[in-house]
Amino acid sequence: MAYADTLPPQRKFGQTTRPDSWWVQPLFVFLGFAAFIVYSTWAAFQGNHYWLDAGGANYLSPFYSPEIWGNSPHAIFHGKPGFWPSFLPFSPALLILWAPGGFRFTCYYYRGAYYKAFWADPINCAVGEPRKKFLGERYFPLIIQNFHRYFLYLALAFIVLLGYDAIKAMIFTDPTGGKHFGIGVGTLIMCANVFLLSSYTLGCHSLRHLVGGFLDSKTKAPSCAKTYNCVSCLNKRHMMWAWFSLFSVGFTDLYIRLCSMGIWHDVRIF
Repeated sequence: MAYADTLPPQRKFGQTTRPDSWWVQPLFVFLGFAAFIVYSTWAAFQGNHYWLDAGGANYLSPFYSPEIWGNSPHAIFHGKPGFWPSFLPFSPALLILWAPGGFRFTCYYYRGAYYKAFWADPINCAVGEPRKKFLGERYFPLIIQNFHRYFLYLALAFIVLLGYDAIKAMIFTDPTGGKHFGIGVGTLIMCANVFLLSSYTLGCHSLRHLVGGFLDSKTKAPSCAKTYNCVSCLNKRHMMWAWFSLFSVGFTDLYIRLCSMGIWHDVRIF
């Protein structure tokens, strides 16, 4: 009790003795997240210009894959689903984006990043917070964070689907209707996106626990130990992969969208 009497009073919001520019990092995180949220939301509601078949290309935006219902050649079922409310605008992206979005929203790195940038809780180390107490993640909506391990399974499935899209992007259609192997700038962008998304997803903290973190001794299971070490290697740069993959998935959609609109033109390498 004697130690409790000597504790300093809680800092006011933004109050700190730090001499550095502590606000720069949360500011840039806020701007980066805000830009992606605005663009991805806008792109998801468009419902068009999300695929490219001009010049024989076979590209599909990652925001719209898998296209369960839609109007592109990639759609499993064409048109709008019968259960969709007539008063709501339909976009194929609205049926699937909740899965990869939920994985990122509940990601351990992203939590710490947007807690600081958007809620200022805490805004940074040794800086006064706007709240007097912390309720944790026991109540709605933060209790949803506990579903991260389940979103992981969906995210792994999406990596497979996007990889399949990247393979299809290597098959071009010539004017006579024949199919042949080819590489365009869009193909490289889609492959790079799969690589970055895979590096981010396969470095997930939950996957690290799933493949080996539950073991008392990794030496008893050599295969699990190797997998655990591989995931741990990616996990060391989880923040880097998180940002690179966030940029790549947005840029891939932007590239396909602008090419579909005729603003940019996809260059065939061979």
